[in-house]
Amino acid sequence: MSKTFREWNPQQSMLFPPSVLDLVPPGHVAHFIRDTVVEDLDLTEILAAYTEERGYPPYHPVMMTALLLYSYSQGLYSSRRMARACEERVDVMAVTGMQRPDFRTINAFRQRHLAALQGLFVQVLRLCQQAGLVALGHVALDSTKIQANASKHKAMSYGRMQKAEAELQAEVARWLKTADATDAQEDAEFGPDRRGDELPPWVANKQERLARIRAAKAALEAEARAAEAAKRAAAGPPPPGAKRGPKFKRPPETPPDKAQYNFTDPESRLMKGADGFVQGYNAQVAVDGAHHIIVAQHLTTNASDVHQLLPLLDQVQRTLGRQPQEVSADAGYCSESNVRALRRRRIRGYIATGRQKHGHAAATRVPGVAPGPGVAAMQRRLRQGGHRSRYRLRKQIAEPVFGIIKQARGFRQFLLRGVRKVTGEWSLLCTSHNLLKLAGACG
Repeated sequence: MSKTFREWNPQQSMLFPPSVLDLVPPGHVAHFIRDTVVEDLDLTEILAAYTEERGYPPYHPVMMTALLLYSYSQGLYSSRRMARACEERVDVMAVTGMQRPDFRTINAFRQRHLAALQGLFVQVLRLCQQAGLVALGHVALDSTKIQANASKHKAMSYGRMQKAEAELQAEVARWLKTADATDAQEDAEFGPDRRGDELPPWVANKQERLARIRAAKAALEAEARAAEAAKRAAAGPPPPGAKRGPKFKRPPETPPDKAQYNFTDPESRLMKGADGFVQGYNAQVAVDGAHHIIVAQHLTTNASDVHQLLPLLDQVQRTLGRQPQEVSADAGYCSESNVRALRRRRIRGYIATGRQKHGHAAATRVPGVAPGPGVAAMQRRLRQGGHRSRYRLRKQIAEPVFGIIKQARGFRQFLLRGVRKVTGEWSLLCTSHNLLKLAGACG
Protein backbone atom coordinates (compact mmCIF):
# COMPACT_ATOMS: atom_id res chain seq x y z
CA MET A 1 0.00 0.00 0.00
CA SER A 2 1.55 3.30 -1.12
CA LYS A 3 1.76 6.41 1.04
CA THR A 4 -0.79 9.18 0.39
CA PHE A 5 0.64 12.69 0.00
CA ARG A 6 -0.98 16.08 0.11
CA GLU A 7 -1.90 17.45 -3.29
CA TRP A 8 0.68 19.82 -4.77
CA ASN A 9 -0.12 21.76 -7.95
CA PRO A 10 1.78 25.06 -8.45
CA GLN A 11 -0.43 25.93 -11.42
CA GLN A 12 -3.60 25.74 -9.34
CA SER A 13 -5.39 29.12 -9.31
CA MET A 14 -7.05 30.45 -6.17
CA LEU A 15 -10.70 31.37 -6.32
CA PHE A 16 -10.14 34.32 -3.98
CA PRO A 17 -6.73 36.07 -3.90
CA PRO A 18 -5.10 36.08 -0.46
CA SER A 19 -5.00 39.27 1.60
CA VAL A 20 -1.62 40.92 1.98
CA LEU A 21 -2.08 40.62 5.74
CA ASP A 22 -2.18 36.82 5.40
CA LEU A 23 1.25 36.57 3.80
CA VAL A 24 3.03 36.49 7.16
CA PRO A 25 1.85 35.39 10.65
CA PRO A 26 -0.17 37.91 12.71
CA GLY A 27 2.63 38.58 15.22
CA HIS A 28 5.31 39.25 12.61
CA VAL A 29 7.51 42.33 13.01
CA ALA A 30 6.55 43.46 9.49
CA HIS A 31 3.02 44.16 10.73
CA PHE A 32 4.34 46.00 13.77
CA ILE A 33 6.66 48.33 11.86
CA ARG A 34 4.07 49.04 9.16
CA ASP A 35 1.34 49.81 11.71
CA THR A 36 3.72 51.92 13.82
CA VAL A 37 4.67 54.06 10.83
CA VAL A 38 1.02 54.47 9.80
CA GLU A 39 -0.50 55.13 13.23
CA ASP A 40 2.19 56.53 15.54
CA LEU A 41 4.75 58.47 13.50
CA ASP A 42 4.24 62.04 12.33
CA LEU A 43 5.30 62.20 8.67
CA THR A 44 3.99 65.69 8.01
CA GLU A 45 7.41 66.97 6.93
CA ILE A 46 7.71 64.25 4.30
CA LEU A 47 4.13 64.60 3.04
CA ALA A 48 4.44 68.40 2.82
CA ALA A 49 7.18 68.05 0.20
CA TYR A 50 4.64 66.81 -2.37
CA THR A 51 2.84 69.88 -3.68
CA GLU A 52 2.88 69.33 -7.46
CA GLU A 53 -0.53 68.13 -8.70
CA ARG A 54 0.64 67.24 -12.19
CA GLY A 55 2.47 64.08 -13.16
CA TYR A 56 1.95 60.41 -12.52
CA PRO A 57 0.97 59.67 -8.88
CA PRO A 58 4.09 58.69 -6.90
CA TYR A 59 4.29 55.84 -4.41
CA HIS A 60 2.77 56.77 -1.07
CA PRO A 61 5.43 58.36 1.18
CA VAL A 62 4.13 56.48 4.24
CA MET A 63 4.60 53.15 2.46
CA MET A 64 8.10 54.16 1.33
CA THR A 65 9.03 55.18 4.89
CA ALA A 66 7.77 51.86 6.26
CA LEU A 67 9.74 50.02 3.56
CA LEU A 68 12.98 51.81 4.48
CA LEU A 69 12.62 51.23 8.23
CA TYR A 70 11.64 47.58 7.84
CA SER A 71 14.45 46.95 5.33
CA TYR A 72 17.05 48.47 7.67
CA SER A 73 15.72 46.33 10.52
CA GLN A 74 16.22 43.21 8.35
CA GLY A 75 19.74 44.04 7.16
CA LEU A 76 18.67 45.30 3.72
CA TYR A 77 20.54 48.56 3.07
CA SER A 78 21.08 48.65 -0.68
CA SER A 79 18.21 50.08 -2.74
CA ARG A 80 18.68 47.26 -5.24
CA ARG A 81 18.29 44.63 -2.52
CA MET A 82 15.18 46.41 -1.24
CA ALA A 83 13.66 46.45 -4.73
CA ARG A 84 14.44 42.75 -5.18
CA ALA A 85 12.88 41.98 -1.81
CA CYS A 86 9.68 43.76 -2.89
CA GLU A 87 9.37 41.11 -5.61
CA GLU A 88 10.62 38.02 -3.75
CA ARG A 89 9.97 38.31 0.02
CA VAL A 90 6.45 38.00 1.36
CA ASP A 91 7.30 39.86 4.58
CA VAL A 92 8.34 42.90 2.53
CA MET A 93 5.17 42.53 0.44
CA ALA A 94 3.16 42.72 3.66
CA VAL A 95 4.76 46.13 4.27
CA THR A 96 4.39 47.50 0.73
CA GLY A 97 0.95 46.04 -0.03
CA MET A 98 2.59 44.09 -2.90
CA GLN A 99 3.72 47.30 -4.61
CA ARG A 100 7.09 47.13 -6.33
CA PRO A 101 9.07 50.39 -6.41
CA ASP A 102 12.32 50.07 -8.35
CA PHE A 103 15.72 50.78 -6.84
CA ARG A 104 15.98 54.26 -8.38
CA THR A 105 12.70 55.29 -6.75
CA ILE A 106 13.79 53.91 -3.37
CA ASN A 107 17.18 55.61 -3.51
CA ALA A 108 15.70 58.93 -4.68
CA PHE A 109 13.14 58.87 -1.83
CA ARG A 110 15.82 58.13 0.77
CA GLN A 111 18.11 60.92 -0.42
CA ARG A 112 15.30 63.46 -0.87
CA HIS A 113 13.88 62.99 2.64
CA LEU A 114 17.07 62.10 4.52
CA ALA A 115 16.73 64.99 6.99
CA ALA A 116 13.09 64.16 7.77
CA LEU A 117 13.88 60.45 8.13
CA GLN A 118 16.67 61.37 10.55
CA GLY A 119 14.09 63.09 12.76
CA LEU A 120 12.16 59.83 13.17
CA PHE A 121 14.77 58.68 15.70
CA VAL A 122 13.36 61.07 18.31
CA GLN A 123 9.76 59.96 17.65
CA VAL A 124 10.60 56.26 17.99
CA LEU A 125 12.69 56.93 21.11
CA ARG A 126 9.74 58.67 22.75
CA LEU A 127 7.51 55.71 21.87
CA CYS A 128 10.03 53.49 23.65
CA GLN A 129 9.90 55.84 26.64
CA GLN A 130 6.10 55.65 26.73
CA ALA A 131 6.33 51.85 26.62
CA GLY A 132 8.54 51.87 29.73
CA LEU A 133 11.70 50.75 27.94
CA VAL A 134 13.80 53.78 28.95
CA ALA A 135 14.81 54.00 32.61
CA LEU A 136 17.93 56.24 32.39
CA GLY A 137 19.30 54.48 35.45
CA HIS A 138 22.58 53.51 33.82
CA VAL A 139 23.55 54.77 30.36
CA ALA A 140 26.67 53.49 28.61
CA LEU A 141 28.49 55.48 25.93
CA ASP A 142 30.55 53.92 23.19
CA SER A 143 31.75 54.50 19.64
CA THR A 144 32.74 52.48 16.62
CA LYS A 145 34.58 53.26 13.42
CA ILE A 146 32.51 52.38 10.34
CA GLN A 147 33.96 52.13 6.85
CA ALA A 148 32.98 54.95 4.51
CA ASN A 149 31.95 54.39 0.90
CA ALA A 150 35.55 55.05 -0.06
CA SER A 151 38.87 53.25 -0.07
CA LYS A 152 41.79 54.40 2.04
CA HIS A 153 43.97 53.76 -1.03
CA LYS A 154 42.18 56.65 -2.77
CA ALA A 155 43.60 59.10 -0.22
CA MET A 156 46.72 61.23 -0.69
CA SER A 157 48.79 63.07 1.88
CA TYR A 158 49.58 66.79 1.60
CA GLY A 159 53.28 66.06 1.22
CA ARG A 160 52.59 63.61 -1.60
CA MET A 161 50.32 66.21 -3.24
CA GLN A 162 53.13 68.76 -3.36
CA LYS A 163 55.48 66.25 -4.97
CA ALA A 164 52.86 64.90 -7.39
CA GLU A 165 51.78 68.41 -8.41
CA ALA A 166 55.31 69.35 -9.48
CA GLU A 167 55.81 66.02 -11.30
CA LEU A 168 52.47 66.24 -13.13
CA GLN A 169 52.96 69.89 -14.03
CA ALA A 170 56.33 69.10 -15.60
CA GLU A 171 54.92 66.05 -17.37
CA VAL A 172 51.90 67.94 -18.74
CA ALA A 173 54.18 70.78 -19.95
CA ARG A 174 56.45 68.25 -21.66
CA TRP A 175 53.51 66.49 -23.33
CA LEU A 176 51.97 69.80 -24.42
CA LYS A 177 55.26 70.66 -26.09
CA THR A 178 55.27 67.23 -27.75
CA ALA A 179 51.68 67.73 -28.87
CA ASP A 180 52.54 71.11 -30.44
CA ALA A 181 55.44 69.55 -32.31
CA THR A 182 53.25 66.67 -33.48
CA ASP A 183 50.57 69.10 -34.70
CA ALA A 184 53.15 71.10 -36.62
CA GLN A 185 54.50 67.93 -38.20
CA GLU A 186 50.98 66.78 -39.16
CA ASP A 187 50.17 70.21 -40.62
CA ALA A 188 53.21 69.95 -42.82
CA GLU A 189 52.40 66.36 -43.78
CA PHE A 190 48.60 66.47 -44.19
CA GLY A 191 47.95 70.15 -44.94
CA PRO A 192 46.58 73.07 -42.92
CA ASP A 193 42.95 71.75 -42.77
CA ARG A 194 43.37 70.44 -39.24
CA ARG A 195 42.73 72.89 -36.38
CA GLY A 196 45.90 71.85 -34.65
CA ASP A 197 44.77 72.77 -31.11
CA GLU A 198 43.22 69.42 -30.12
CA LEU A 199 44.92 67.75 -27.16
CA PRO A 200 45.43 64.00 -27.02
CA PRO A 201 43.27 62.15 -24.44
CA TRP A 202 46.25 61.26 -22.30
CA VAL A 203 47.10 64.95 -21.87
CA ALA A 204 43.54 65.80 -20.84
CA ASN A 205 43.54 63.01 -18.25
CA LYS A 206 46.79 64.24 -16.74
CA GLN A 207 45.43 67.77 -16.66
CA GLU A 208 42.27 66.57 -14.92
CA ARG A 209 44.34 64.70 -12.33
CA LEU A 210 46.50 67.79 -11.78
CA ALA A 211 43.37 69.92 -11.30
CA ARG A 212 41.95 67.48 -8.74
CA ILE A 213 45.23 67.42 -6.80
CA ARG A 214 45.33 71.22 -6.75
CA ALA A 215 41.71 71.34 -5.52
CA ALA A 216 42.52 68.82 -2.78
CA LYS A 217 45.57 70.87 -1.76
CA ALA A 218 43.46 74.00 -1.57
CA ALA A 219 40.87 72.20 0.59
CA LEU A 220 43.53 70.99 3.06
CA GLU A 221 45.11 74.45 3.19
CA ALA A 222 41.73 76.09 3.82
CA GLU A 223 41.04 73.59 6.60
CA ALA A 224 44.44 74.31 8.18
CA ARG A 225 43.83 78.08 8.00
CA ALA A 226 40.42 77.71 9.63
CA ALA A 227 41.88 75.55 12.41
CA GLU A 228 44.68 78.06 13.04
CA ALA A 229 42.19 80.95 13.12
CA ALA A 230 40.01 79.11 15.63
CA LYS A 231 43.06 78.33 17.75
CA ARG A 232 44.13 81.99 17.82
CA ALA A 233 40.59 83.16 18.60
CA ALA A 234 40.37 80.73 21.52
CA ALA A 235 43.79 81.75 22.86
CA GLY A 236 43.02 85.48 22.65
CA PRO A 237 45.59 88.28 22.31
CA PRO A 238 48.97 87.66 23.95
CA PRO A 239 49.55 89.44 27.27
CA PRO A 240 51.80 92.50 27.18
CA GLY A 241 55.46 91.65 27.48
CA ALA A 242 54.94 87.99 26.53
CA LYS A 243 57.93 86.30 24.92
CA ARG A 244 57.68 85.07 21.39
CA GLY A 245 57.65 81.33 20.97
CA PRO A 246 60.08 79.30 18.89
CA LYS A 247 59.96 79.60 15.13
CA PHE A 248 57.80 77.12 13.29
CA LYS A 249 59.39 74.64 10.94
CA ARG A 250 56.44 75.32 8.64
CA PRO A 251 53.88 78.18 8.56
CA PRO A 252 51.08 77.53 11.09
CA GLU A 253 48.40 77.91 8.38
CA THR A 254 50.02 75.15 6.30
CA PRO A 255 48.69 71.59 6.78
CA PRO A 256 51.21 68.96 7.90
CA ASP A 257 52.66 66.66 5.26
CA LYS A 258 50.74 63.69 6.71
CA ALA A 259 47.32 65.39 6.39
CA GLN A 260 45.11 63.11 4.28
CA TYR A 261 42.51 63.90 1.60
CA ASN A 262 40.31 61.19 0.09
CA PHE A 263 39.22 61.76 -3.51
CA THR A 264 36.17 59.45 -3.29
CA ASP A 265 34.62 60.82 -0.08
CA PRO A 266 36.56 63.94 0.95
CA GLU A 267 34.61 64.32 4.21
CA SER A 268 35.59 60.87 5.50
CA ARG A 269 38.75 60.48 7.56
CA LEU A 270 41.46 57.87 8.01
CA MET A 271 40.84 56.45 11.50
CA LYS A 272 42.36 53.71 13.59
CA GLY A 273 39.83 50.94 14.21
CA ALA A 274 39.90 47.56 15.88
CA ASP A 275 41.39 45.88 12.79
CA GLY A 276 43.75 48.62 11.65
CA PHE A 277 43.18 51.88 9.83
CA VAL A 278 39.91 52.44 7.98
CA GLN A 279 38.65 55.27 5.82
CA GLY A 280 35.43 56.03 7.64
CA TYR A 281 33.42 57.88 10.26
CA ASN A 282 33.16 57.75 14.04
CA ALA A 283 29.65 56.61 15.05
CA GLN A 284 28.53 57.44 18.61
CA VAL A 285 25.70 55.99 20.74
CA ALA A 286 24.39 56.28 24.29
CA VAL A 287 22.55 53.10 25.30
CA ASP A 288 20.10 52.73 28.19
CA GLY A 289 20.89 49.76 30.39
CA ALA A 290 17.31 48.63 31.00
CA HIS A 291 16.45 47.30 27.51
CA HIS A 292 19.42 48.33 25.32
CA ILE A 293 17.53 51.26 23.78
CA ILE A 294 19.70 53.84 21.97
CA VAL A 295 18.83 57.10 23.72
CA ALA A 296 21.28 59.32 21.82
CA GLN A 297 23.32 58.98 18.66
CA HIS A 298 25.33 61.07 16.28
CA LEU A 299 28.25 60.78 13.90
CA THR A 300 31.50 62.71 13.64
CA THR A 301 34.56 62.95 11.43
CA ASN A 302 36.79 63.29 14.50
CA ALA A 303 38.44 60.01 15.45
CA SER A 304 38.70 61.07 19.11
CA ASP A 305 35.82 60.39 21.53
CA VAL A 306 36.80 62.84 24.24
CA HIS A 307 34.65 65.68 22.84
CA GLN A 308 31.57 63.51 22.24
CA LEU A 309 30.45 62.79 25.82
CA LEU A 310 28.68 66.08 26.52
CA PRO A 311 26.87 66.29 23.14
CA LEU A 312 25.42 62.81 23.74
CA LEU A 313 24.24 63.75 27.23
CA ASP A 314 22.78 67.02 25.92
CA GLN A 315 20.84 65.06 23.32
CA VAL A 316 19.41 62.77 26.02
CA GLN A 317 18.31 65.82 28.02
CA ARG A 318 16.65 67.48 25.02
CA THR A 319 14.84 64.34 23.84
CA LEU A 320 13.74 62.73 27.10
CA GLY A 321 13.60 65.74 29.40
CA ARG A 322 15.94 64.40 32.07
CA GLN A 323 19.46 63.17 32.61
CA PRO A 324 20.68 59.65 33.36
CA GLN A 325 21.60 58.80 36.94
CA GLU A 326 24.79 56.92 36.00
CA VAL A 327 27.06 57.07 32.96
CA SER A 328 29.83 54.67 32.00
CA ALA A 329 32.33 55.09 29.17
CA ASP A 330 35.69 53.75 28.13
CA ALA A 331 39.03 55.55 28.35
CA GLY A 332 38.48 57.41 25.07
CA TYR A 333 36.02 59.72 26.86
CA CYS A 334 38.27 60.42 29.84
CA SER A 335 39.32 64.00 30.48
CA GLU A 336 39.37 66.33 33.44
CA SER A 337 36.71 68.56 31.88
CA ASN A 338 34.37 65.61 31.23
CA VAL A 339 34.69 64.35 34.81
CA ARG A 340 33.98 67.82 36.17
CA ALA A 341 30.99 68.22 33.83
CA LEU A 342 29.46 64.99 35.17
CA ARG A 343 29.94 66.25 38.71
CA ARG A 344 28.25 69.58 37.88
CA ARG A 345 25.30 67.74 36.35
CA ARG A 346 25.10 65.44 39.38
CA ILE A 347 25.58 62.35 37.25
CA ARG A 348 27.56 59.54 38.84
CA GLY A 349 30.23 58.69 36.30
CA TYR A 350 32.26 55.57 35.68
CA ILE A 351 34.84 56.51 33.05
CA ALA A 352 37.94 54.38 32.59
CA THR A 353 41.11 56.33 33.29
CA GLY A 354 43.29 54.04 31.20
CA ARG A 355 43.29 50.93 29.10
CA GLN A 356 41.53 48.13 30.94
CA LYS A 357 43.72 45.21 31.94
CA HIS A 358 42.62 41.67 32.57
CA GLY A 359 41.50 41.37 36.16
CA HIS A 360 41.57 45.13 36.84
CA ALA A 361 38.98 47.86 36.53
CA ALA A 362 41.36 50.26 34.78
CA ALA A 363 45.02 51.04 34.33
CA THR A 364 46.73 54.03 35.84
CA ARG A 365 45.90 56.77 33.35
CA VAL A 366 45.13 57.61 29.74
CA PRO A 367 48.20 58.53 27.67
CA GLY A 368 48.05 62.23 26.87
CA VAL A 369 45.53 63.05 29.62
CA ALA A 370 46.94 65.48 32.16
CA PRO A 371 46.41 64.09 35.66
CA GLY A 372 43.92 66.14 37.65
CA PRO A 373 41.86 65.80 40.80
CA GLY A 374 38.77 64.67 38.88
CA VAL A 375 40.59 61.93 36.97
CA ALA A 376 42.39 60.83 40.16
CA ALA A 377 39.08 60.59 42.04
CA MET A 378 37.59 58.58 39.15
CA GLN A 379 40.54 56.22 39.27
CA ARG A 380 40.03 55.66 43.01
CA ARG A 381 36.31 55.02 42.47
CA LEU A 382 36.99 52.33 39.88
CA ARG A 383 39.67 50.69 42.04
CA GLN A 384 37.45 50.62 45.11
CA GLY A 385 34.67 48.94 43.15
CA GLY A 386 36.99 46.28 41.77
CA HIS A 387 35.19 43.49 39.95
CA ARG A 388 31.86 44.76 41.27
CA SER A 389 32.35 48.26 39.92
CA ARG A 390 29.43 49.67 37.94
CA TYR A 391 31.90 50.24 35.13
CA ARG A 392 31.62 46.56 34.26
CA LEU A 393 28.10 47.25 32.91
CA ARG A 394 29.53 49.21 29.98
CA LYS A 395 30.51 46.15 27.98
CA GLN A 396 27.19 44.48 28.73
CA ILE A 397 25.15 47.49 27.56
CA ALA A 398 26.87 49.40 24.76
CA GLU A 399 29.01 46.85 22.94
CA PRO A 400 26.17 44.37 22.18
CA VAL A 401 24.39 47.12 20.24
CA PHE A 402 27.33 47.46 17.87
CA GLY A 403 27.55 43.68 17.65
CA ILE A 404 23.89 43.47 16.59
CA ILE A 405 24.21 46.26 14.01
CA LYS A 406 27.52 45.11 12.53
CA GLN A 407 27.39 41.33 12.88
CA ALA A 408 23.76 40.24 13.19
CA ARG A 409 22.39 42.74 10.67
CA GLY A 410 25.56 42.95 8.61
CA PHE A 411 26.11 46.71 8.43
CA ARG A 412 29.84 47.16 7.86
CA GLN A 413 30.02 50.07 5.42
CA PHE A 414 28.02 53.18 4.65
CA LEU A 415 26.36 53.33 1.25
CA LEU A 416 26.11 57.11 1.00
CA ARG A 417 28.91 59.68 0.88
CA GLY A 418 29.39 62.93 2.75
CA VAL A 419 28.91 63.59 6.45
CA ARG A 420 25.35 64.92 6.03
CA LYS A 421 24.10 61.84 4.19
CA VAL A 422 26.05 59.40 6.34
CA THR A 423 24.61 60.99 9.49
CA GLY A 424 21.13 60.36 8.15
CA GLU A 425 22.02 56.76 7.32
CA TRP A 426 23.35 56.17 10.84
CA SER A 427 20.16 57.66 12.29
CA LEU A 428 18.07 55.21 10.21
CA LEU A 429 20.11 52.33 11.62
CA CYS A 430 19.57 53.45 15.21
CA THR A 431 15.86 54.06 14.59
CA SER A 432 15.36 50.56 13.20
CA HIS A 433 17.26 49.11 16.18
CA ASN A 434 14.88 50.83 18.61
CA LEU A 435 11.87 49.75 16.55
CA LEU A 436 12.92 46.11 16.90
CA LYS A 437 13.33 46.54 20.65
CA LEU A 438 9.88 48.13 20.82
CA ALA A 439 8.38 45.32 18.75
CA GLY A 440 9.90 42.71 21.07
CA ALA A 441 8.45 44.44 24.12
CA CYS A 442 4.97 44.86 22.61
CA GLY A 443 4.80 41.46 20.94
